[in-house]
Amino acid sequence: MSARRTDDFDVNCPQRLLLDQLTEKWSMMVLVALAERPLRFNAIKRELLGVTQKALTQCLRRLERNGFVTRRVVPASPIAVEYAITPLGRSVQQPLNAMYRWTTEHMAEVEQARAAFDGRARGDLPEP
Repeated sequence: MSARRTDDFDVNCPQRLLLDQLTEKWSMMVLVALAERPLRFNAIKRELLGVTQKALTQCLRRLERNGFVTRRVVPASPIAVEYAITPLGRSVQQPLNAMYRWTTEHMAEVEQARAAFDGRARGDLPEP
């Protein structure tokens, strides 16, 4: 990793804002859902259990604004909207997939750390 500039963590740093948007839970899941094929709004919503219509709408707008997805009105009855991943969106899939693989590979360690922390917080375990 290269040396960090002092403004990288500034609240208005464009890279920080983009990273915040990309790693927001629904953004990552939407990009995964769209990896195979374009989907209509309701199909994405069905795949993302627990997402509200408002949260999904906001997420898709951010992804579209940043160039990661495209939105196309499908002339059907009733009118539908379809979303597809763009080449820019595909370019971020590899690092996001790597992050997901990391969570899978290290979940047991994270769970152990959580259990140890919770035990210390309850007073069941001594401090390390």
